[in-house]
Order: sequence, then structure tokens, then C-alpha cells
Amino acid sequence: MKKLYPLYILLLITQIAFSQAVVINEIDCDTPGTDTGEFIELKSATPNFPLDGYVVVLFNGSTSGNDSSYFALDLDGQVTDVNGLLLIGSSTVSPVPQLLIGSNVIQNGADAVAIYQANSFDFPQGTQATTTDLVDAIVYDTGEADDTGLLGLLGLTTQISEGGNNNTNSIQRNETDGSYFTGTPTPRQLNDGSGVVLNGIGINVANDQYNEGDTFTIEFTTEFAVMSDLDITFTLDNGTFDAADFTGSTTVTIPTGQTMATTMITLVDDTLDEGDEELIIDLVENFSVEYIILNDQVLIRAVDDDFTMAPFGTPLNPTFGVVASTAPNGYYDTMDGLADDNLKDAMQAIIADPMTVRAHTYADVYEILREADQNPANSNQVWLVYTEQGRAKLDVQTGSNNTGTWNREHTFPRSLAGYNSIEADDVADGRAVFWETKPDSLRHGNSDGHALRASDGPENSSRGNQHYGQYTGPTGTAGSFRGDVARSIFFLAVRYNGLSVENGFPSVEGQIGDLATLLDWHRNDPPDDFEMNRNNVVYTWQVNRNPFIDHPELAEHLWGNQTGVVWMQPLSNEEFSTETIKLYPNPTKNNITIAGIQEEASIEIYALDGRKLHAQNFSGITKINLNLTTGVYLSKIISNGKTITKKIIIQ
Repeated sequence: MKKLYPLYILLLITQIAFSQAVVINEIDCDTPGTDTGEFIELKSATPNFPLDGYVVVLFNGSTSGNDSSYFALDLDGQVTDVNGLLLIGSSTVSPVPQLLIGSNVIQNGADAVAIYQANSFDFPQGTQATTTDLVDAIVYDTGEADDTGLLGLLGLTTQISEGGNNNTNSIQRNETDGSYFTGTPTPRQLNDGSGVVLNGIGINVANDQYNEGDTFTIEFTTEFAVMSDLDITFTLDNGTFDAADFTGSTTVTIPTGQTMATTMITLVDDTLDEGDEELIIDLVENFSVEYIILNDQVLIRAVDDDFTMAPFGTPLNPTFGVVASTAPNGYYDTMDGLADDNLKDAMQAIIADPMTVRAHTYADVYEILREADQNPANSNQVWLVYTEQGRAKLDVQTGSNNTGTWNREHTFPRSLAGYNSIEADDVADGRAVFWETKPDSLRHGNSDGHALRASDGPENSSRGNQHYGQYTGPTGTAGSFRGDVARSIFFLAVRYNGLSVENGFPSVEGQIGDLATLLDWHRNDPPDDFEMNRNNVVYTWQVNRNPFIDHPELAEHLWGNQTGVVWMQPLSNEEFSTETIKLYPNPTKNNITIAGIQEEASIEIYALDGRKLHAQNFSGITKINLNLTTGVYLSKIISNGKTITKKIIIQ
């Protein structure tokens, strides 16, 4: 006799059958090192199962996360493989996942992964975990306490631990009873070792960087001998790197019974300064179902040997007077004859003029730094502020791993200043798009080109939010950055209301120190051609300049040994006078900087008994190294037949 079931029982059976069609088969939430090898593996009850109508949701079990969603991924269009598996992870996972997500997306725990019969838009960020339409779920950790709230929300009673931080385990589902255990990760393989064993295709290259003109071998391998000829096609194009930049075949065949084939690629050595480029070895995926890809999108640097060198030196080998200021005539006229706060206010009115000055986004800063901090010795590099070295412009930090990269260093740390990223700050919209800004626009200090420098990633982290004086740079460096950062701080203290430079190491938001240290750095490391060029570049973006680079003596008038003394900007030779030409620091120990004359000139140093001890020609702001004993000396500055004499005190 045929048994009849009420309609609601039939619907329940149908729903259960659907919910059991796909489960969470394996999760690796924490991997050693940079923690980028995380993945989630799903398993369907039958192979080649379409996953339309499903969504994977990740829940944050921390106190701030409130057991709510932080990531949702639609599975529409995805199909499990011949073993019923679908791997989700970043391109750093091997084998390469069928469904790619960013690295470091999957959190360590206590957190959860769940599968729902729903869409990603049903789980906007902050949606609390629920059992409604739930298909399968797991709450996991890496040594954290049980999240009973999250367990309850998902109808679970057991939280699974993957192990401690940086563990080498994954959490895997037992094929027989649905329980979980930890073991060596098995992505794209059934956890019990059964099923179809897939043949992995790998890409191998000896190095990750080659120069133009080099020839290198790309090796393609399989884990097992192929049963029939395996044709492999790949591309190398990426951005500006295209077919004109290389020669060689992009198709190879692994013969029947073999496991390897190679091809030779030669980078074209042209005469164009295109900058360093990156090619990507990207497989054209037309393989039959018995193959999986172990690695793909292999990045190779093509180093351009046609870089240019600037006519001026790096901060380690500074030159002076080669690069002229591009300040317009009359730019500083309104500051003439003023002192102290009146001088500061007039300066701010110029460099924070809301009718002229422009503010750009924090994302735009990368392009500003590529121009402003370009290494004078190699146009394909930026110059790193604290570690005093060049680094490829391509090596900008893009993820959590900052080793070997450069990023944006705030000379006035954000946590001390009180500014942070603002709306649209992550959009690089170029020189022609900008915000209006004024002295009270402190938020724009976050992306001010005069305030940021290209910096080594780890060294930026080491500096943290220390004041200068607490932080003096890496051990063993020459300190060529010290005057630069001092003048950056001086600029900010005038440009923005709410920021100031103070003695000591203040703990008040908006204040930075140490003023005495920064004045000393400013005096002993005067602005060189690199810094003047930087000032000129930032001016093309922001239409404001750093006055302390154009006129270094201004720091003395606001904070140093010329406070209370009116400032007059250096004038032409027609007004050649002791008031317009500055020698500083004075007293000094072993060097003196001349400012205030732009024409060709000479300086002679005499002992008080009339002996000439030093002579040299100069123009513009010039630093002169002295090797004199303690005492008083006379300097004679000569230009166009005019002469002035100034006293120098050597301590």
C-alpha cells in the first residue's frame, strides 16, 4: 500500500535534502608566515554540482564584530569538480582555487563560516548570524575561547580549534560521520584520500626578476606523466608590458608519458625609458577535468635599463644650486617686514590660501611621491626617507606584508596630529581633481604632499608615532633625512590650525616634538637640490610651497635665534646687503649655510690675523663644510663687484 505524507512533511524532506547537497569540507583559517594561504573548501554530495542559489558568509565572533557578517560570496555560476569539491581562496593557495578571493580575508577566530540558500545581498556587512535558510556552518578558532553566542545563533554546540597562531593545520570534515578533525591541509583532495587523483600543472621560473635583454626559461610540469599530449597556452601581457616587449613562444606541449616542457622568453632591450614593468605568466585554462593548476599568474619583474639620472644628487650625495625654486615672483612679498606671529600669519595666508591651494586624496599621494621622491640616480625608483636608499616604484605596499616594499610615511604621525582618512580618500583622481582647502582643514593634512614621504615599509612601522628626538632613524644611516623632516614639520605647524611643534615629547593631540632637535637638524642639514625639486613637484599638485625650503632662515625667525627680528626676503643683487644674505647656523661647529643670494658669488673665510683659510664659488642656497678650530672668523661674500663681510663663530 502506497504511503501518503502530509504536504508539510514533503516540504521538510525536500528542504533537508537541498541543505545536505553541499557542506563545508575543509577550512584553513591561519597559515604560517604572512598568513595568505587561507582557504575554504566546499563539498557537494554529487560531483559537478552547480552551486547556483548558494552563498558563503563569514561571521566575526569578536566583541566588536558582534557575531555578524563581514564577507559574503555568491556561488552562482560555480560548479564543483569531479570529486565534488570547490576551493575558495587567494591566488597564493596551491592548487589555485576555482573561486578567488583576496588574501587575508578569512579571519582567525573565534569566527564562523556558513553556507546559506540565499544571495550575498541578503547578508550586508554587520548582519547577525542566523539559522534562517542555513545549509551548513562551522564555528572555529585558533586557540580562542568558545563563542557561545555565535554557536547559539547558528544552532551549533561545538566550536572547532585549528590550533594556535601560525599553525600548519586545517580543519577537515570526516567523510563518515560529519565530525571535524585537524590535520595537514588537503585542498582539492578528499579528506580521506579517496576519489579521483587530479594531475597538477605547475609553473617554474628560476628568478622573479630579469633585466631587459635577458633570456629566461619557463618550465611547465605535471605531477604525473600525462596520458596524452598536453598543450599549454599562456599569456604574458600586463599593463604596459605586451608583445612588443618580448620574443619567444607562448605555447608548449608536454608529450605523452612525460612530465615537463619548457620555453625560452627574451626580454626586448629597447632604448625607451618605460620604467620597470611586470609581466604575468597566466595560463589559458582549457584543460580537461583530470588536471588542476598548482600555481598561476606568476609575476616577473622586467627591469628597464633605460632609466634616467637627474642632474642633481641624492640626499646622501647632495648638490646645491642646481635646482632653482619655481616660486612665482612676489610669492612671499606679503611676509616682508614682519616678525613672530605676524610673520607666521602672513605665511599661512599664502600656503593655505583657500582661493589657490588644492588638497588631493590619500590615494593621489602615491603618484605625488613617485614624482617628488624619485631617486635622482634612477628614475625607476623612489628614494626612501629614513633608510636612505632607492626602491623600485613598482614595489609599493599593497597588502599587509610590508617587507621589501615602500609606503606613505607621515612625518607628523596621524595619531599625534588627529587626522585620518576621509571620504573618497581611497580614490586616485589625479592632479586636475581636488578639494578646496583652508587653514582649518586639518583633515587634509592626511594627504598633504609636503607632509608625506616614501618610506621603507618595516621602517615606517618601526618609527610608529614617535616624536623626532625619540626617533632618530635607523642605526648606521647618515641622517640625510633630518633636515627634510624638520622642514616638513615646520610647514605643517604653520599650514594647519591645530598643529604645533613643541619642546620635549608632548602627549597633547596636535603637538609634536622635539623642537630643539628639529631646529638642530634643520641647521645641520640644509635644503639641497633633491628637496628643492621635491618642493617644486608638490607645488604643481597643491599650488603651495614649503617656505622653509625656499627660505631656510624663516625657521630661525619663528622658533630660533631670530625671533622678534623682522624678516626680509632675499632680494636681487641690486639690493645686495648684510640684511638679505644669511649665514646659519651661527655659532656653528663644522659647517655653514649661505642663503639669500641667487646670483653667482664667492665666499672667502679669513682668520682674524688676515690669513685666508677657505675660498669657493657658489650660487643659491649652499652648504659649506669648514674644518676650523674654535674661534671667531670673518667671511667675505662677493658678487658682481659688491662685497659684504659677516662674522662666523666656530664652537
